Amino acid sequence: MTLDVPAHRANPAGKPAGRIRQKNEEAILAAAEEEFARHGFKGTSMNTIAQNVGLPKANLHYYFSNKLGLYLAVLSNILDLWDSAFNTLTVDDDPAEALAGYIRAKMEFSRRYPKASRIFAMEVISGGECLSEYFSQDYLSWFKGRAAVFEGWIAAGKMDPVDPTHLIFLLWSSTQHYADFATQIARVSGRSRLTKQDMEDASDNLIRIILKGCGLTPPTN
Repeated sequence: MTLDVPAHRANPAGKPAGRIRQKNEEAILAAAEEEFARHGFKGTSMNTIAQNVGLPKANLHYYFSNKLGLYLAVLSNILDLWDSAFNTLTVDDDPAEALAGYIRAKMEFSRRYPKASRIFAMEVISGGECLSEYFSQDYLSWFKGRAAVFEGWIAAGKMDPVDPTHLIFLLWSSTQHYADFATQIARVSGRSRLTKQDMEDASDNLIRIILKGCGLTPPTN
């Protein structure tokens, strides 16, 4: 699923202008992510983003017509990443391998894209108005499809009978916690910041705790 983001201008395949456009869009999204994470939607200005990218404000509007479109594009990027790690889940998969792989993927997203995760969290906490289209019937169908996979594993005796809905909530919250509350975790751990090794250690522990709670044996690496 993707958000209904206003379309950017088409990129002619293989032409230098297309590659420049793609590079500029990536720079704009990175700068927007930084500003939205720091100041929220209302506190962020298109002019500041343009200045940080080194583009005139008029050029910024060439790629994204308004601030809402840019905000939705930032949200869409992280949501697409999160969904991609869960889209191919099937009842034929080994639950221990599938869940361990999903946890590691989500933790890597938290490590690489912590600001985008925080933007999503702030949006949801504030009421999720900009995500209303995302949380549509299509999304509910997708969510029920993921839950149905867990139900299939349970029915086949592959894992203990746990509530699939709450398991998915636990998978989401536990992995995104390491992005949204990284400062708290680092300070409690006596560190200035979380390292890649910290995230890998956290992944190992989450896999052990969650899988054992589902009656599964964590896979060996």
